[in-house]
Amino acid sequence: MAHNSVLIVDDDVKLAQLLKTYFDKEGFVTHTVHDGLDALQAVREKKPDIMILDLMLPGLAGWDVCRRIRRDSDLPILMLTARDEESDRLIGLEIGADDYVTKPFSPKEVVARAKAILRRTRNAVVQPEVIKAGALTIDLERHQVLKSGAVVELTPTEFKLLEVLAGNAGKVFSRLQIVEQTQGYSFEGYERTVDAHIKNLRRKLEDDPKAPKYVLTVYGVGYKFAGDGYE
Repeated sequence: MAHNSVLIVDDDVKLAQLLKTYFDKEGFVTHTVHDGLDALQAVREKKPDIMILDLMLPGLAGWDVCRRIRRDSDLPILMLTARDEESDRLIGLEIGADDYVTKPFSPKEVVARAKAILRRTRNAVVQPEVIKAGALTIDLERHQVLKSGAVVELTPTEFKLLEVLAGNAGKVFSRLQIVEQTQGYSFEGYERTVDAHIKNLRRKLEDDPKAPKYVLTVYGVGYKFAGDGYE
């Protein structure tokens, strides 16, 4: 039976080893590195299934590691950050991370979040269906989105969010419902990150993100998907 592999990137050697111990107990093949440049090399060589990425790294900051990986990879990324500023966490999500954990954290929570990301990105049962709306073609079987025939690069979390909304066009989802549908669990405070993922989707899908026609806000309630002619 194949095991999932995880790459832990943190310059705190003791913390990285602690996380490795917990992931090892859960049957992961675990790799650790301690700076940003080594992280990029390890992604190329080890081809992990998920990366646990600290933002404050020597050599190359975690922000830049995430940006470089997102240029050509949809590798799931779980951020670790010691920063308490919500804006910093949302920036991390905007540049392509799938989830975040703020230090200090429980190693069990990190493993739980990593497992949840892998369940929805690797093991989810995807219906062989194509959704078309305006210039968008959402191919659920191929896990691909086209806009006017051009491929739109989405992170696994962004695609799952779009799948939930577009697969239920016209239905309004609260932020909590979106978290439960896309993450499979709910941690306190996570609802706020939905807005960051919605912002990313609009930037990638809409002609004018400030006047969206696909991913709509229902003020005081949440969000819904509406194709051309559907309000």
